Amino acid sequence: MGKKIFITGTGTDIGKTYVSGVLARTMKAKNLNCGYYKPVLSGAVLKDGVLHPGDCEFVIQTGGLEQNAQDAVSYVFEEAVSPHLAAKHTGIKIDKNKILSDYKRIGKEFEYLIVEGAGGITCPIVLDDETYLMSDLIKDMEIDCLIAADGGLGTINSLLLTYEWAKKCGINVKGVILNRYIYGNTMYEDNLKSIEKLCGIPVTGLIKESSLDIDLRGYELSDLFSGE
Repeated sequence: MGKKIFITGTGTDIGKTYVSGVLARTMKAKNLNCGYYKPVLSGAVLKDGVLHPGDCEFVIQTGGLEQNAQDAVSYVFEEAVSPHLAAKHTGIKIDKNKILSDYKRIGKEFEYLIVEGAGGITCPIVLDDETYLMSDLIKDMEIDCLIAADGGLGTINSLLLTYEWAKKCGINVKGVILNRYIYGNTMYEDNLKSIEKLCGIPVTGLIKESSLDIDLRGYELSDLFSGE
């Protein structure tokens, strides 16, 4: 496999998919061979009898990636709930070995791979006889992560909790990307400084509301990825 990164988040709807799409678009603009993979997706739209993985479609279309959205995800569920519950309701057994196999297969096709999680870092993938969390998957993938977080109120608490869990699990956090960031706003600027002070990791990217551009704050795109 080439270089890769896992995009986790401080929770649901903080912009993991948006961040992934912006990163993919930025990579494509620099003519870098970039791919995308999402292990599990809930909240797909059923149209003409087919489940459409909206997150995958957004990232691939935004990034101009040469992939089929259906092939960029292992498990797709219509119900917008945690993957373990969606799987239970549909009678589907999520197999972590299939996820890891798909991850390796897709990763071999690209020089860079963006992997996007579902929910937050402790989101349950399997929760029955076995407990398998998103953090367990990150460990099994042997991949570093970026934490996507909202730039506004409450982000210090949620970011610190996410980072501490990652550290407890032995997951290397490359940095933080703050989404919906407002330049010149005292609270947002203080959030950035506080996160770096409390966690000791850099805020490597800022994305303004509705912007498809990322401010890497002097970092290189390659700084966001790990691997050969």
